[in-house]
Amino acid sequence: MSRRKLRWGILGVSNFAVRKIIPAMRTCEYSELTGIASRDGARAKEAAATLGIPKSYGSYDELLADPEIDVVYNPLPNHLHVLWSIKAAEAGKHVLCEKPISTTTADLRSLIDAKNKHRVAVAEAFMIRFHPQWKRVSELVQSGAIGELRAVSTCFSYYNANPENVRNIVDYGGGGMWDIGCYAVNVSRLLFQTEPNAVAASFSPDPEFAVDRIASGILQFEKGQSVFVVGTQMVPYQRVQVFGTKGRIEVEIPFNALPGEGMRILIDNGTDLRGAGITSEVVEPCDQYTLQADAFSLAVQGEGTLVNSLEESFGNTAVLEAAFRSKESGRFEVPERL
Repeated sequence: MSRRKLRWGILGVSNFAVRKIIPAMRTCEYSELTGIASRDGARAKEAAATLGIPKSYGSYDELLADPEIDVVYNPLPNHLHVLWSIKAAEAGKHVLCEKPISTTTADLRSLIDAKNKHRVAVAEAFMIRFHPQWKRVSELVQSGAIGELRAVSTCFSYYNANPENVRNIVDYGGGGMWDIGCYAVNVSRLLFQTEPNAVAASFSPDPEFAVDRIASGILQFEKGQSVFVVGTQMVPYQRVQVFGTKGRIEVEIPFNALPGEGMRILIDNGTDLRGAGITSEVVEPCDQYTLQADAFSLAVQGEGTLVNSLEESFGNTAVLEAAFRSKESGRFEVPERL
């Protein structure tokens, strides 16, 4: 099969895109950053000149109308993910959209319809799924290295009390559950290789912003459970523990893996509470955003599987939506099925 570099365009000049996505794409083999758009043309032009991007656009629509753009990366605020991903699909562009791709299953169904109608590829950008540490953890779990999987425990937190930040604005889909709780749900579904039967959650809102600054959840799977707590006004920390009947795996930096550094996985056979039974593995250094972009470009060209397709991501959205229903009902809720 003939491979080529696909030409990518970015919607917006967000800090996340500038710090994470654009540097990563400079090292891609099958993806190249061709254009960047902003609602402020001068800002887009400045960003393109500073970052070495060939084209700039004074509106998102202008980028979507460019026939030289093959793939659109959508890192806009959560409430704009579905809207502009549908617009991109209607323009015949493939789309990689930041997580959470949608905050309702109803909206996600609309995006699936648009994707199918216009015959483009659309995926949710869970970059962690491309990092070799998660491939290794999945391999260990599925091979029975820790016996039968029984539980996944996740903690993920950072501190952000800026009232102007999109993560602290209710109408923009802010709050910890949508922003980082989605990771806990994603890795749990990955490891259990199925969807949870029921979901319960608890939320502690910020008194000023009204978004959840602490959120916790329980996912009930057929053969075990996943529990997690996420916080947006807590000390920065992240860890995933995977418990089996014969062993345990600890992922030290599960989500914001450091590019260029080998990430460490701890494997504990449970023989000693002081850790004498722990061995460690260090996976090769990489940039998970680079791997994500190239994997998407190859999948679009028919090589490899489209990871985090909309059909797969529907399960993530359904679990998170059920968590918010649990907040209102005070009981376990059953996630919707596609």
